[in-house]
Amino acid sequence: MKILVVGSGGREHTLVWKFVQEGTLTGTSNNTVYCIPGNGGISQIAQCVNIGLNKFDEIKNFVRQNKIDITVVGPEVPLADGIVDSFQEQGLKIFGPNKTAAQLESSKSFAKMFMKKYDMPTAEFEIFDN
Repeated sequence: MKILVVGSGGREHTLVWKFVQEGTLTGTSNNTVYCIPGNGGISQIAQCVNIGLNKFDEIKNFVRQNKIDITVVGPEVPLADGIVDSFQEQGLKIFGPNKTAAQLESSKSFAKMFMKKYDMPTAEFEIFDN
């Protein structure tokens, strides 16, 4: 299976390591793992590709050209910017929340309002815009 991990932090390093080590998604050790953009540690165990996290069209072109089976996104910024929605619109397989759902992590005010709306326990809060 060909897997692309998007991100450059410790979370992504762990995902790449696990996919390489155990073939987690397929039950085999025959995974080919890429990482965009990756980091020095990731480059020791997988192929890093120098594409910016916000370059969705370039990432999708890489996915098509390399016949990636699934893309896994770690960082919240591309998720909040809609990378999952962009991939799904073109029928590309991707794991992560869509732009709306990602707001629960990327926007603390959205998350607090969501919790209040649905009577979820949360600490008292105020929202300020300046």
